[in-house]
Amino acid sequence: MAENTIRAAEVARKTNETDIKLAFAIDGGGTAKLETDVPFLNHMLDLFTKHGQFDLTVDARGDVEIDDHHTVEDIGICLGQTIQQALGDKRGIKRYASVFVPMDEALAQVVVDLSNRPHFEYRAQYPSQQVGSFQVELVQEFLWKLALEARMTLHVIVHYGQNTHHMIEAVFKALGRALDEATSIDPRVQGVPSTKGVL
Repeated sequence: MAENTIRAAEVARKTNETDIKLAFAIDGGGTAKLETDVPFLNHMLDLFTKHGQFDLTVDARGDVEIDDHHTVEDIGICLGQTIQQALGDKRGIKRYASVFVPMDEALAQVVVDLSNRPHFEYRAQYPSQQVGSFQVELVQEFLWKLALEARMTLHVIVHYGQNTHHMIEAVFKALGRALDEATSIDPRVQGVPSTKGVL
C-alpha cells in the first residue's frame, strides 16, 4: 500500500424506505457525526467510531413511523460497503483480530477476519428484547448486513451480562477495536496476508 493512500470511502443509498449518505475513514481520529432517526444506534455507532479510531459521518432518514428495521439494516449495508471500498486490495493489513471488551457486568467478544468471504456467527442471549424504543433483534440485523457488505467473517459472542444496554455496548466497542486491529498495517506483511496471494 502506498504511504499516501487514504483509506476512506463514501456511499449514498436511496430507496422507498430510506435515504442514507455515509462516509467512513479507517485512519481517523475517532470522530463521529451522526444524524439518524434511531437514537440508540447513534449511541452505538459513536462508541464503535471512538474505540476504533475511525471517522464516520452518517446522514440517514427512514420510515421509522413503521419501525427502525429498514434504517438500521440499510446503515449496516452502507457501512459495510464503505469498509470494503476503503480497504482496497488489503495489502499489508493484519487481517485478523480477536477482542474482548467488558462493560461493567457484561463481557463481549468480537473476532474478525477480513477474508473477502462473508460469514456471520452470533451468540447472544439478552435479558430484554427492547432498550428504550430500540428492538434488540436489530443488532443482529445490523451486524449481519455489515459482515455481508464488508465481505468479512465476523463472530460476535456475548459471554454474559445482566443489563441489555451494557451487553450491546460491549459488542459495539469490541467491534470497533477488532476492526481497528484487523485493518491496521503490519510492516512485516509483504503484499496481501494470504497464501492465495489475494483477498
